Amino acid sequence: MIIYLDTSDLVKLYVLERNSDQIKTHVNNSQVVATSIISYAEARAAFARKFREKGLGESEYRKIIRTLDNDWENYFVLNISEETVKLAGNLCEKYRLRGYDALHLASASILNKSVTGTIYFSCSDSKLNKAAQKEKVGTVPN
Repeated sequence: MIIYLDTSDLVKLYVLERNSDQIKTHVNNSQVVATSIISYAEARAAFARKFREKGLGESEYRKIIRTLDNDWENYFVLNISEETVKLAGNLCEKYRLRGYDALHLASASILNKSVTGTIYFSCSDSKLNKAAQKEKVGTVPN
């Protein structure tokens, strides 16, 4: 199984949030964990916000960043190409998505078309999950 994590679910691997355990189980049951290169910057922004808002102590915050950096090389990271950006633009229009959400869905959709087997799209946004289903990208229950 290949699971594609958008940033909201990637963050759940590092910070205890609603459905964190479920996401960890899906990841542990996957042969490949994929995400977009934009997830790194988005995750770091989420961690920094949690730190600024006192949701994380400094040592915990630094440990999370080190762990993400160590784990990052094990993820199948999709780069953003012109094809991805154009598809994302179409998806924004078609489903009224935000830009980065559409980039995640475009990345997962391109990956889905380029591999045999099923890609499972994992995100915590119901609107984005519905768009993924309409685009024939399987979703995992959250």
